[in-house]
Amino acid sequence: MPTRISNLAQRIGHLVAVLLLVSVATFGMLELLPGNLAYSILGEGAQPEAIARVEKELGLDRPLPERFLGWLGNALTGDLGKSYATGETVGHAIAQRLPVSLQLMIAAQILALLLALPLGLWAGYREGGTIDRLISGSAFGILAVPHFVLGIVLILLLAVWLRWLPASGFVAFETDPIGNIRSMILPSLTLALVEAPVYLRLLRSDVASTLREEFVVVARAKGLSDWRILLTHALRPSSFSLVTVMGINIGHLIGGTVIIETLFALPGIGRLLIEAINTRDLMMVQGVVLFIAAAFVLVNLLVDTIYAVLDPRLRHGR
Repeated sequence: MPTRISNLAQRIGHLVAVLLLVSVATFGMLELLPGNLAYSILGEGAQPEAIARVEKELGLDRPLPERFLGWLGNALTGDLGKSYATGETVGHAIAQRLPVSLQLMIAAQILALLLALPLGLWAGYREGGTIDRLISGSAFGILAVPHFVLGIVLILLLAVWLRWLPASGFVAFETDPIGNIRSMILPSLTLALVEAPVYLRLLRSDVASTLREEFVVVARAKGLSDWRILLTHALRPSSFSLVTVMGINIGHLIGGTVIIETLFALPGIGRLLIEAINTRDLMMVQGVVLFIAAAFVLVNLLVDTIYAVLDPRLRHGR
């Protein structure tokens, strides 16, 4: 028990350190952006007196360390500040956009696993065969294609040529459930096609290795069917690396949502970040980046916990 408490305290310490470093780096880099926020608010024809007044109201006339420490003190109490551009609180803006991004990421992960699990199991079972080479080659090919290119291809194919799905836009679930699902299929599929090859290749390699273990040979000697061996004996010990990579890929997935939400005009956190950067809304950018960093670290902590549940050796400290 003391060891578990010590490990948990160490992980929490790492979480705090990462968030602090991300905050400092983001605050510093935003200062390097060209332009002046006061000019953006008032327009290019603004008088120096008006610019000075706006800078004073927003606290931009104070030194950078003082502004950062003030923001950090407020953030520790849950106050991420207000948008310079709209006056909306950062927390409220994130809460409004978060459901869209969560729906996109969850749907993409589900689709990616639905594609990767059967194909990865089959490729691992047929290691070195024609099917394995075909699946692995296709996975490598898709991995080489950027998010936005896949998105454009899917828009041309499924929205423009076949007219099965809307090309862009978002419909809230409470307004039209069917319309919501239709509006999320293309962006979710685009993200899933980027993630699925990674999961597929990893699972294929682990399954092929597991099928050479002694306990699998014993299961075959007992006359168990191939699919029963794959699902009940090979899948679980082959899923450790997959679970870990899924957690690590959350950062990659968040980066993908920034591109996909912009391409498909989805009102999520990724698009909120792009809009804030374009308008030089420093407070909004800082709050969104901190939220994304916190989500990434917490998800990886959760993945570590799930990994221990899957692997009894970690659960018992061996």
